[in-house]
Amino acid sequence: AAAADDDIDDDGGASTCLGLQGRVLASFMLEEALREGAREAVAALQREGVAVALLSGDTPARARRLAERVGITEVIGGATPADKLAAVAAAQARGRCVAMVGDGVNDAPVLARADVSLAMGQGALVARSQADAVVASGRLGDLVAARASARRTLAIVRQNMVWAAGYNAVCIPLALVGWLPPWLAGLGMAVSSLAVVLNALRAAR
Repeated sequence: AAAADDDIDDDGGASTCLGLQGRVLASFMLEEALREGAREAVAALQREGVAVALLSGDTPARARRLAERVGITEVIGGATPADKLAAVAAAQARGRCVAMVGDGVNDAPVLARADVSLAMGQGALVARSQADAVVASGRLGDLVAARASARRTLAIVRQNMVWAAGYNAVCIPLALVGWLPPWLAGLGMAVSSLAVVLNALRAAR
């Protein structure tokens, strides 16, 4: 038996034929399966003002069809690893901070180039090795949660920096001129450090 070459139908799907001695015995239509929560994750990111694009090595027709199913309007199909790299570099040249999500061997170069890169837990080892983080669950909804957690953590870090800078700007000069007793300055430093630690613990909620 022999399998015929893959072909693309008019709808952007893929068909594979099984043949015997030049005669087609069966034809199989292949359809992309969306990851759980893909549409919801894309919609949530777009509501937050994130521009979402699809870079795919599949044919342009299949890539556009998949993009339509998840609500993505910017799509590049038939993209080689070099094409993906060029697309990310072009976005960075326009001043954008680019986060790349991938799971294939061909995604490794662009994962290494992106400002932030995440690989899916079930993806290729080389993709996971080039990514900044791995989404172990494989759920795209966790990307939205990770972004929210990162933004919350960054806000807490900024609060702590402002508090520490303000305390030092006020208390150190007072201690130097003798208006603040050493024991009180030490107590204030300890209280300030405790406040910073307690505030940082909010990130774990």
